Amino acid sequence: MTKPLIGVVPLWDEDKNSLWMLPGYMEGISRAGGLPLMLPLDAEEETLRQLSGLCGAFLFTGGQDVSPGLYSEEASALCGPVCAPRDRMERLLFSIAVLEQDKPVLGICRGIQLFNVLLGGTLYQDLAAQFKPGAGLHRQKPPYDKPAHGLQINPGTPLHTLLGQDRLEVNSSHHQGIASLAPDLEVMARAEDGLVEAVRMRDRAFVWALQWHPEMALAWESSEKIFAAFVKACPA
Repeated sequence: MTKPLIGVVPLWDEDKNSLWMLPGYMEGISRAGGLPLMLPLDAEEETLRQLSGLCGAFLFTGGQDVSPGLYSEEASALCGPVCAPRDRMERLLFSIAVLEQDKPVLGICRGIQLFNVLLGGTLYQDLAAQFKPGAGLHRQKPPYDKPAHGLQINPGTPLHTLLGQDRLEVNSSHHQGIASLAPDLEVMARAEDGLVEAVRMRDRAFVWALQWHPEMALAWESSEKIFAAFVKACPA
């Protein structure tokens, strides 16, 4: 039986001038029956179109902050490092794979922020300064396979249908988050403090994004179900 091929956006290490990958992204896809393929970072449009022809779906991983320039803001002193090549490549890939071809995609951490920005939303450049001053709810210390806070899952959403529960405990490692929600996105879950934690794109087959890290907690039933739903949405 042919496994669906799923492209995975690489991580970038500025200090080592190197691409890298967290094993959990690849393992989550593999456990769910998919075949993960790490993508090049400097791909031009022609290359991305070829890759989109090969891959049935794409996973947008975590990483550096999304450049505030993508949502027409100046970077504040609290904005973290950005990666211009990632911003450029992911913007092209999202346009081709999602907006043109309606490929299934899953965004994790940076992924939910990127999707929101590319669809017209904005971000808090630093949650502690702009959203909930002094709150450390979203910046847990290792180990990351332990819950940091709870979520309220909205009834009637695909995430609620998949997990069959109103509440979920998740891990958390990010300092930015969704400020204004993009018009084409629907909120599927919020954290206890009201921050958006899961969204989907209403008019696409499978465009989901999460603020937490299922790839760091593959033993959780919820992580297993999310990766399984993503891979199942991908044509073989």
